[in-house]
Amino acid sequence: MDYNQILQTLQNNIPAQIWYLIPFFLVAVVIKSAWFKGKAGEAVVNLSARLFLDKTRYHLIKNVTLPTEDGTTQIDHIIVSRYGVFVVETKNMKGWIFGNAKQRYWTQKIFKHSQKFQNPLHQNYKHVKTLQNLLDLSDEQVFSVVVFVGDSTFKAAMPENVTHGGGYVRFIKAQTEQRLLDAEVQKVIEAIESGRLAVTFSNHRKHVAHVKEIAAKKSSEPRCPKCQGEMVKRTVKRGENIGEEFFGCKAFPKCRGMVGASLLQ
Repeated sequence: MDYNQILQTLQNNIPAQIWYLIPFFLVAVVIKSAWFKGKAGEAVVNLSARLFLDKTRYHLIKNVTLPTEDGTTQIDHIIVSRYGVFVVETKNMKGWIFGNAKQRYWTQKIFKHSQKFQNPLHQNYKHVKTLQNLLDLSDEQVFSVVVFVGDSTFKAAMPENVTHGGGYVRFIKAQTEQRLLDAEVQKVIEAIESGRLAVTFSNHRKHVAHVKEIAAKKSSEPRCPKCQGEMVKRTVKRGENIGEEFFGCKAFPKCRGMVGASLLQ
């Protein structure tokens, strides 16, 4: 295939004004992409940390990918200090945000459109535990922090470790009890740097593939028809459907949603 000939044909048939607009169109597509929003959110957190946290006491480590038993997990930011290790998850979202610490799913509402997304505290839990196992630290030494950036508003009371914008800096500075000695801080930094996977395109691609695999698995699993939460397989123990399997809401008895076994009629 002669690509030069194809390009020449396009140039001869597309007005010059259109060619000038193509770069602007490509920029607009990139800006609206989830990738760009994620990077923009991370940039806000990076800038806030560098401007408002003392570099001699708080050490910022970005984009850390760690191996896990089932693949990898990627942490947006880790801030190491004598006051503890802060594991920061970033969410670049707009609209109204509804949720609390115990709910499996939170809700984003933009005008009349609503959609659920995983509780970011639950999402960050795996990051925290993976890091704790690597560093051999206690629950009192590691903090989970969630930062929302973008044009979003909390419409429910949030835990103190769920913040908006630079609010995460105030949460970090509010921790004034020394939890690590200076020598331990340095050991933690060295352990993270030696335990993380190299920042390469190949490792990033593997992590993305792992995330997509998990998402595909979750999307294929039944959801609770009442709360859209996770469901678990159970067996009918009495009645005319005894022995049959069905899916019941994991939040039972708070939620009694179910699928199958003739709805236990």
